[in-house]
Amino acid sequence: MTTRFLIIAAVMVVVALACVLVPMLRSARREGRPRAPFVLALLLALAMPPFVLGLYLLVGTPQALQPAIAGETSLAEATAQLQASLARNPGDAHGWALLAQAYGAMGQPQQALDALDHLLKLKPDDPDAMVAWAEARAETSPSHRIDDASRDKLQHALQIDPGHQRALWLLGISDFQRGQYADAAHQWKTLLPLLQPGSKVATAVQQELAEAEARAGGNTQTAELAAAGPAPTASSAAAASRIALTVSVKLAPRLASKVQPGDTLFVFARAVDGPPMPLAVARLKASQLPTKVTLTDAMAMTPAMTLSKFGKVEVAARISKSGDAMPQSGDLESAPVEVATDSRAPIALTIDKVD
Repeated sequence: MTTRFLIIAAVMVVVALACVLVPMLRSARREGRPRAPFVLALLLALAMPPFVLGLYLLVGTPQALQPAIAGETSLAEATAQLQASLARNPGDAHGWALLAQAYGAMGQPQQALDALDHLLKLKPDDPDAMVAWAEARAETSPSHRIDDASRDKLQHALQIDPGHQRALWLLGISDFQRGQYADAAHQWKTLLPLLQPGSKVATAVQQELAEAEARAGGNTQTAELAAAGPAPTASSAAAASRIALTVSVKLAPRLASKVQPGDTLFVFARAVDGPPMPLAVARLKASQLPTKVTLTDAMAMTPAMTLSKFGKVEVAARISKSGDAMPQSGDLESAPVEVATDSRAPIALTIDKVD
């Protein structure tokens, strides 16, 4: 394509020059002036474009004229390049932060945790890094619970930045997981004024705060505040009993040879607009495929994060080689299916790709 363009351009230049120089040559002949200079100019004009074109094609770089076909660098490729850069310059704190974010976006919490370990060695008092570390550590745990080490990080982050919203939210979840409902309510009471009034996040925190205070012994004022929102606590409790997502899962025949007897099947639902932590998880043996499961609020990782708290979820299935619910290279998975949590229609999943 480039060569054809250059040839056409050269011909157009020759024609244009001939249109100018030939009349000049004829005029010089009529006026009796010497024709040699014009003849030479015409010959050079006619010869120069083909000469330049040939020379360029011989020793030049024709592909430089082609528009760059910029295939978008994939996140995985960019992450690999960043990792190579950090191997050469391990003191780049910003690079480690970016690497952790990239791994988090790719659903690789263990790698994100490793990157955050490097970052915290360089910036031990960075509250954002500490909160991200706690979150990644919880995601690597099969139970998704926030352990003592993560609580220490969250509490340290709040000592440095008492208004850190994510730290307050996660520490409240940790307190709720441990049955320390009054402490959870305290964290979320502190968080609520920092949020935009009426936002989805503020509404969710309101509801969790009401539930935590109710379990801690009740607080009429907070319960009334939650009831004034778009999803009253009492209604949520009634809705929870109706939430039941029926999921049928099968394995694509071409992947049957990749499933081993000890592999684990996870069927789970995550909020479409919400935290990455699964809202409900069913764990089975991969050898049970094809199978059918029903996801309910009883399968939540934490009572604070259940199916009935969200209007839409993504349902997916994964066969894990390690037995860990977190995605790893070599796992088999289905495409996620988005559904409303109050849907009664069966959800069909086919595990047909390798991570």
